[in-house]
Amino acid sequence: MILHIIAEPTMNDSGTAFLNHVLRQLDTAAEILNLDPAIHEVLKKPKRILMVSVPVKMDDNTVRVFMGYRVQHNNARGPYKGGIRYHPNVNMEEVIALAMLMTWKCAVVDLPYGGAKGGVACNPKEMSIHELERLTRRYTSMMFEVVGPLVDIPAPDVYTDSQTMAWIMDTYSQLKGYQVPECVTGKPLSLLGSHGRAEATSRGVAIATRELAKLLNKPLNGARVVIQGFGNVGSYAASILHEWGAKIIAVSDSRGGIVDEKGLNPQALMEHKKKTGTVVGFDGAKQITNEELLELPCDFLIPAALENQITPANADKINAAAIVEGANGPTTPEADKILTERKIIVVPDILANAGGVTVSYLEWVQNLKREQWSLEEVNAKLEQKIVTAFNDVVRYTKQYESNMRTGAMLLAVSRVAEAVKLLGIWP
Repeated sequence: MILHIIAEPTMNDSGTAFLNHVLRQLDTAAEILNLDPAIHEVLKKPKRILMVSVPVKMDDNTVRVFMGYRVQHNNARGPYKGGIRYHPNVNMEEVIALAMLMTWKCAVVDLPYGGAKGGVACNPKEMSIHELERLTRRYTSMMFEVVGPLVDIPAPDVYTDSQTMAWIMDTYSQLKGYQVPECVTGKPLSLLGSHGRAEATSRGVAIATRELAKLLNKPLNGARVVIQGFGNVGSYAASILHEWGAKIIAVSDSRGGIVDEKGLNPQALMEHKKKTGTVVGFDGAKQITNEELLELPCDFLIPAALENQITPANADKINAAAIVEGANGPTTPEADKILTERKIIVVPDILANAGGVTVSYLEWVQNLKREQWSLEEVNAKLEQKIVTAFNDVVRYTKQYESNMRTGAMLLAVSRVAEAVKLLGIWP
């Protein structure tokens, strides 16, 4: 007998709060820019929301039905672009908010893309590789009619990786009848993925941290860095900043955090996490909570976990000179106001973690040309894009006498609004 376990559509208060935060950022930018109310209304709502129930045969022959989403926010500047995440807390409001952030992120870095996001409400830590493959292929087949290389190009996100993208590429290609590597980015190198893609988001975070250090006249060499989240983004960012001379004094993951004022070795820590599944217990480091980690004195705090980590409850306890957002939406608007009042500079997510989508764009261009560039060429193009975007945001920040988040939003919204205005509404 097959047991059908039906997962209901997931909606929760945190997703609604996150979406409200993102909408408030847009409202603030629209007011400052004196944006046409009609364009403001267009930008407040996603162009398309796809919600699907994804049946998957599990290894024990039971069937579970997972809720999946794909939100396409705006494509005035080009095809939709955005990751797919697998997480128990995925819900429609969260995915809408993340899709909007992708629109702004692509605009800040001046990529010819609009924003999208996808997700499936599941716990990948409790699923086998075969179950994840079946989930991915079924989800891809159900998205098939609304994605594609000139329509919507997915990429990895939380708990998805190059293997997930390989399954998406193969499923899409099988349905088309020929190989379409440009239908997805973040693929393995052997499937026309790009050099540098795995660490692209992290390298962007590191570049943003370095540029901020220059702006503040703080030497990066010897700077004390705290990183919340030692997954893909946090671990690579730690490694790159360590190579550039920064001192990584504390990191954390979902099980807890560690601190060592003498500095942690990111490579050794990565090996420890591979063996144990957590950073906790690393030799010579003191165990702390995630809450304690956020309040440690440091030069640069990099939240690289999930959204809504810095809130009014802890913003007044932050002891960092500056924050560089490796995660999407880690700081709430109320917390942002407190940090601004305390003169703590925040490099916002739509700039700081745009390295991933930038190299995804470079991978897409390589795929369209059926080329594969060297790591040096990819990193050079990434460097140019992030540094230019950083300087553009600083320019807007100074022009409007705002904080960097508002400056980035003003830059992004003005670019998207101009495209919407020029295209008009048809039919």
